[in-house]
Amino acid sequence: MAPLRTPTVQDHVALAEIEWCGELMIAASAADGERLSPARIDEVLNVTVERPVPPRPPHRTECRRECPPDRT
Repeated sequence: MAPLRTPTVQDHVALAEIEWCGELMIAASAADGERLSPARIDEVLNVTVERPVPPRPPHRTECRRECPPDRT
């Protein structure tokens, strides 16, 4: 009789989080201070901060004189 085998399941998100935790622990143990700065955490996790895109002006063009109100 063949032994029963349980299927191997890999949760890639969980594995990535475990790896990140390990990287943070290594960085924390090598740090001079008590805590890692947010910038250092971003550096360890290879995170780049995206700057928000400024809002676009309304589609309506500006008038040099008073514009009539939009009718909807």
